[in-house]
Amino acid sequence: MYNKEYIDSNQSNQIDISKIKTDYKTKEKIDIATFIKKTYQLFAASLMAATTGAYIGMQVAPSIASWYWGLVILEFAFLFGVYFTKSKPGINLLMLFGFTFLTGLTLTPLLSTVLLLPAGASIVTNALLLTGVAFGGLSLFAINTKKDFSFLSKFLFISLIIMIVAALINIFLGSPLLQVMIAGAGAIIFSAFILFDTQNILRGNFSSPVEATIALYLDVLNLFISLLQILGIFGNEE
Repeated sequence: MYNKEYIDSNQSNQIDISKIKTDYKTKEKIDIATFIKKTYQLFAASLMAATTGAYIGMQVAPSIASWYWGLVILEFAFLFGVYFTKSKPGINLLMLFGFTFLTGLTLTPLLSTVLLLPAGASIVTNALLLTGVAFGGLSLFAINTKKDFSFLSKFLFISLIIMIVAALINIFLGSPLLQVMIAGAGAIIFSAFILFDTQNILRGNFSSPVEATIALYLDVLNLFISLLQILGIFGNEE
């Protein structure tokens, strides 16, 4: 006959283990929820920093044009700085907001060119609206779908490399047709990146909220640039 005390003790241990597992899962969900909340707060703040940079850039557009490449180099320096300091409190935020502010400044030449078009202001507004709608729709889809977009990883990386090479070649060719193709490809690629990165954020696959923020910010920024280029080219009567 089994010892009653042994059975009671064994049942107690099983209950304790079950409780520990439940507590762990609850804590994990809370940690991921906190991670997501922090990421989207930083993302919103990054958009504000970029908007401030673009506003200041438009006020001093001639000066930006003469310092453009220096600002681009500084922008990349801050981008690398974000990844090197992503887990260092304080300095990581300095790098993040410094980078996003600089992206606003370096958008000045493109914004200035588009705003010179007859419907320039409308083109910029439409690009912003389309980017916002696309981001919202894709984010909701990534959150609610059961489909796993992790399979896109290699495809997105290869596509991005091809697009960058094509863009570098077109600097020398200056072909409007090739530019439309690059911008169209960019809009598709960065839309897919939003799906991919949103799911990674939801799963806590980034090492820090700053790293997750910069990934999402680059997706949205490049989607906006691609849409602005497409609308700008088709809005140009020439």
